[in-house]
Amino acid sequence: MVKRKYLTAVLTGFMALSLALTGCSSKSGSSEESQKPKTVTKQKEQPLAKKDGNSLTIAIKDNLVSMDPQDTNDTLSGSVQATMYEGLVGFDKDMKMVPVLAESYEASDDAKVFTFKLKQGIKFHDGTPFNAEAVKVNIDRVANPDNKLKRYSMFALVDKTEAVDEYTFRVTLKEPFGAMLNNFAHPAARIISPEALKKYGKEVSKHPVGTGPFKFAEWDPSDHLTVEKNPDYWEKDLPKVDSIKFKPVPENGARVAMLQTGEADFIYPVPTEQVEAINGKDGIVVENKPSIVARYMTMNATKKPFNDVKVRQAINYAINKEAFLKVVYRGFGSEMDSIIPAGLQFYAKQKTYQYDLEKAKKLLKEAGYEKGFTTTIWGANNSDAMKAMEFLQQQLGQVGIKVDVVPMEAGTLTDKIWSVQDAKDAGVELYYGGWSSSTGDADWGIRPLLAGDSIPPKSYNVGYYQNEKADQLINAALQTADPEKRQAAYADVQKMIWDDAPWAPLIVEDTIAGKKNYLEGVYLLPDGSLSAKEAEIKR
Repeated sequence: MVKRKYLTAVLTGFMALSLALTGCSSKSGSSEESQKPKTVTKQKEQPLAKKDGNSLTIAIKDNLVSMDPQDTNDTLSGSVQATMYEGLVGFDKDMKMVPVLAESYEASDDAKVFTFKLKQGIKFHDGTPFNAEAVKVNIDRVANPDNKLKRYSMFALVDKTEAVDEYTFRVTLKEPFGAMLNNFAHPAARIISPEALKKYGKEVSKHPVGTGPFKFAEWDPSDHLTVEKNPDYWEKDLPKVDSIKFKPVPENGARVAMLQTGEADFIYPVPTEQVEAINGKDGIVVENKPSIVARYMTMNATKKPFNDVKVRQAINYAINKEAFLKVVYRGFGSEMDSIIPAGLQFYAKQKTYQYDLEKAKKLLKEAGYEKGFTTTIWGANNSDAMKAMEFLQQQLGQVGIKVDVVPMEAGTLTDKIWSVQDAKDAGVELYYGGWSSSTGDADWGIRPLLAGDSIPPKSYNVGYYQNEKADQLINAALQTADPEKRQAAYADVQKMIWDDAPWAPLIVEDTIAGKKNYLEGVYLLPDGSLSAKEAEIKR
C-alpha cells in the first residue's frame, strides 16, 4: 500500500467534488461543462526574469530509461533522444509530417515500397558520414527479430532494404502497410551512427551518437543527463544554447520549486493543482494544449476475474471519469470516448460507459462476484500516477473491489511489465498507464496495445487481450492506403474493442508545461514529447 497522506488528499478532493457534480452519488453522465476545454488564465506581461549563462535545465517527472531510440518505449526518454538523434522524417508542432534527414520521400501505390532521397553533407557526432548505408544499417537492426528490440513491431513487415545509391534509401515490405510513412516519422526510426553501433553494441543505449543539434555529454541515472551544443550541426544558426541538463524530479512540489527559484528553466508536466498559483509570477509562463496522450487502466484478461467481460464492463461503470478528470487533472483534459484519442487519424466516437454504481454491482453479481474481490494495481511512482491510482482504488472500493496500489520506478515497471517473456508469468492484474500514439495514426494507438500478437515482450498489450475478429479488422486497415477503407475498418474495431472493455479508458490529458519567460523555442507536441531543438534565451 502507498502512503496514506496521498490518499487522504485525493479522497478529500473527491468528496468535495462529488457534492458539486450532478448525480455523482450513483449515476451520472458527463456534463457539457466537463467537456469544455480548460485553458490557463492569461496573465499580464511580466518583465523578463534574470538568467545567467547560456545553458538550460529542464526538470522532468520520471527517470530516463534508455538512449537507444530503437529499444525505448517511453515518450520521456524519446524526448531527450530527440536532442541528439534525428529521423528521415518527423512531425512539426502540430503533428504534421515533415522531412528531416530526408530531402523527399514517396510511397508506391500499393503501399509496399517507400523511397527516401537523403540530404547530403551531414555527419554524425563521431564524424561518420550520414548516407543511405547508415540508414540501411539502422532499419536492418530494428527489423531483425533476433535483436529483440522494443520497437521491432513497428518494422516487422520489412522484407528488404536497399542503399540504391549513396543518398537514396529504399525499403520494401512483405505486404501493404498504409501507415508505414507514419512509422518512419516515429522516434523509433531515428538514425544511430553505424560506427557507434559497432563500437558499443547494445551499450549504445548509454552512448548515444546521432546527427542532432546536441551531443551527448554525461548521464548520471540517479541525477541528470546532459547534452551539449553540436558546433557542426547541419541546420544553419542552430542550436542557440550551449547545453541542456535534463533532471528527473518525480515529486511535483520539488519540480515547481525549481522553476520558481530559477534552478530549472522549463518543467513538465506542471501539476494541475498549481497551474493558476504559479502562472504569471516569478517570471513563469504556463501553457496547456490538447494532446493525443491517453490515460487508462488495463485489466489482465488471462487472469480471473478479468477474463469475464461482465467484470471488465462493471469496472468501467464503477469509475466516474468526469470526477477523475477534475480531481486528478483539475479539468485539464477530456474524457475518453473511444479506445484512441480524438486527435488521431481514423478516430471514431463511441457510446460512453456512464458512471452507474448500481449497474456495476449488477454486472459483478451476474459474474459471481457480488461481494467483490481483491486485486492489485501497478503504475509509476510519480505524484500524478499515484494520485490517479488512489482515486481508482477509492472508486472500485464502492462496488466491493479492494485494490492494493503498488507504485514502481520506471526500471522496475519495465522489468515486471514490458520484459515478461511468457504470458503465464505475467504478474500484472491492473495497470494504470498512458500511451502517446506518436505516429498520429490509429494504427499505433490500437495495434501495439490491443492486437493479439502484441503481448510482451513483443509489444505493449499488457492486458494480454486477444480477439481474433478485432485482429482481422486491425490487419485489414493496414492492407490498403485508401483512407475510406481504413476508416471503415478502424471504426468497426474501435466499437468491437470498446464493447469488450479490456481497458477502462479514462481521459486524454492536456500537455501542461511551465517555463521562464526568457525561454523560447521549447514546447510540447500533441503526443506529449518535447522539442528543444530551437531553444533560445531572450535577453
